[in-house]
Amino acid sequence: MKVSRWLFILLIGYAQALVAQDKKPVIAFASDTQEPMWIEKLLLKPDHNLEATKMIFTDVDSLRPKALFILGDVVSLGKSKSAWRNIDHYIGQATKDSIPVYATLGNHEVMFNAKRGTRNFKVRFPAYDPAGYTEIVDSVAVVLLNSNFAAMSAIEITRQDNWYQAKLNALDSDPAIKMIIVGCHHSPYTNSTIVKPSENVRQNFVPPFIRSKKAVLFLSGHSHNFERFKEQGKYFLVIGGGGGLHQPLRANNDDMHDLSADYKPAFHYLEVSRQGDQLQVLSRRLKPDFSGFNNGLNFRISTATL
Repeated sequence: MKVSRWLFILLIGYAQALVAQDKKPVIAFASDTQEPMWIEKLLLKPDHNLEATKMIFTDVDSLRPKALFILGDVVSLGKSKSAWRNIDHYIGQATKDSIPVYATLGNHEVMFNAKRGTRNFKVRFPAYDPAGYTEIVDSVAVVLLNSNFAAMSAIEITRQDNWYQAKLNALDSDPAIKMIIVGCHHSPYTNSTIVKPSENVRQNFVPPFIRSKKAVLFLSGHSHNFERFKEQGKYFLVIGGGGGLHQPLRANNDDMHDLSADYKPAFHYLEVSRQGDQLQVLSRRLKPDFSGFNNGLNFRISTATL
């Protein structure tokens, strides 16, 4: 009986190991997890936003991704230590569960006092580099950039542009890198009636992304919506559903043609995983009744077609 019992335990362990080995590493992305400011509530309607943000972090934590990336506006006011209270708890829980959390600056981080806001930001995200930085998960390089051009000097902008182009060239030449995802806060394309598409992002970040052989996905926030665009054969996603006040959208049009005009969850985040030479992209959406999450838009990007 003892031999049979131990054999059974070994077989169970072996089966679990096979399942773990077969499971593809997942990368999570979110944006605009900030608490709504009172002045924003004069224009836009609140919808249990703090609860939505909490539920997003809880759902991400249950997923146990290899990394979580937040694309700016992590908090409502970066210079205020009290604004970080909830986020500090969520990041702390993720860290406890061995989930590294990375982020790039949004406009709310540098609002009113860019120096203090950036300092508070770097305490939480010590890997952050103002000239841009890269993290690699399962042969996928995630390049994070600072799109707060109004708060940057000409020297800082040039330094980041040079670093960005050199980094993409290096990643394109590195056989260990299969794909590249580029992320920043301000969206190059959006139909939001509250924020405009960033012309600076379109001029500084988009052309190198388009030219890169391995860059397959450009992610941003700022517009508190889910939007999907395709330019010159490459995808651009807006994933600003992390908890900020939902923003109305202009009607879909030829200049800003949203491929997901019929998919508009109020709150959401993104799961991304590599499947060979394809990138699996899945939007996890919070149900309108706040009863939990389900899988939303799901599509694949193949490097073979680029």
